[in-house]
Amino acid sequence: MDYAYWWWHWANHMVPVFWRFHNVHHTDLDLDVSTAARFHFGEMLFSVGFLSVAVVIFGIAPTLLLIFFITFEAATLFHHSNWRLPIQLERGLNLIIVTPRMHGIHHSIVERETNSNWGTIFCWWDKLHRTLRRDVPQDAVTIGVAAYRDEHELTLGHLFVLPFRKQREWRLPSGEEPNRESQPAERLAE
Repeated sequence: MDYAYWWWHWANHMVPVFWRFHNVHHTDLDLDVSTAARFHFGEMLFSVGFLSVAVVIFGIAPTLLLIFFITFEAATLFHHSNWRLPIQLERGLNLIIVTPRMHGIHHSIVERETNSNWGTIFCWWDKLHRTLRRDVPQDAVTIGVAAYRDEHELTLGHLFVLPFRKQREWRLPSGEEPNRESQPAERLAE
């Protein structure tokens, strides 16, 4: 199921109609536990459809599904938190699970970084698909979507209609496209 959700998360970024809704999650200017619950109702409806199909295909028993979702939600809250783990602990955890530092890169205003680290529980899927990025120091990440930096545009009402409006190019309000020189992506930046 975790691997299936990796694909669902990938689709939420790569399929334009899904991105319109998932974009609401990424517009948060501060990554913290509340970000884990910041989803547009449209994305939630699409997710229920995806989940229903996955459960039927995999034949997941109700008890196993409950265990999975408890683990999934705990992982989601953990990696959306703003915890700064000691570097040695980070290195150890990053061999197996998605950490706040790793997922923080996924919430970067640099589009290449946002389109990486799609895992929820395990980081293996990003290693497998070569989408794992750990090359950005935690302090160097600016959270959010480049085109949506004005907090007055990020109110409940504005976010509700965001998927139904013309989507902006991935540029800062100044017109600049955020970029960062890429390092070896597997290397954990300190």
